Amino acid sequence: MRRWIDVSVPVGPGMTVWPGDPELSLSRFASIETGDVCNVSQILMSVHAGTHVDAPLHYVDGGGDVTQVSVESLLGPARIISIRGINQIGAPEILQHNPQPGERLLIKTDNSEREWWRLPFDPDYCHLTPKAAQELVAAGVRTIGIDGLSIGGPNDEGEHVHKILLSNMVTVIEGLALNDAPLGQCELICLPLRLEGGDGAPARALIRPSISC
Repeated sequence: MRRWIDVSVPVGPGMTVWPGDPELSLSRFASIETGDVCNVSQILMSVHAGTHVDAPLHYVDGGGDVTQVSVESLLGPARIISIRGINQIGAPEILQHNPQPGERLLIKTDNSEREWWRLPFDPDYCHLTPKAAQELVAAGVRTIGIDGLSIGGPNDEGEHVHKILLSNMVTVIEGLALNDAPLGQCELICLPLRLEGGDGAPARALIRPSISC
């Protein structure tokens, strides 16, 4: 039987966040140990920490929130491709993989060589360039995911990448853990919290490789 592989990162205090975003904290609000009838925890975190889905509202003024992101774009057949040895993924690297209309495409990069979510933020992570984003839009790709905290770079180009994708209704999944995911066709399940007004939301993502993988 084909097994499901969890491709979301663990969430907990001390995990890597985007510079300037709130650090994640998890604290006990009620405790059996102190006389309460049950344990209740509370969490504080950025909606763009760990594995998460970006909504158009993240970068598009007046864009839809995460409740308006198409569920169909996050469920169904997907393809995992490998782009290694390069930090700035450009149009040629994308075109080499022949992206298809309506495709859900997950990119495995050198980010997957380490557990980046446990390490200090590294601005040299692998990401798309604006021209790569434009090629994905031109190809009609429905969903794009990457194994790093952001689909775009840590500079102005990163803003452009997000705007190109989100303004064209390409669903963006960031923060995937693809180290154990085989390349090729798979089934994808990625469900973000239904967070009203959210410009993004944490998500649990799983893939099940196709028989041929």
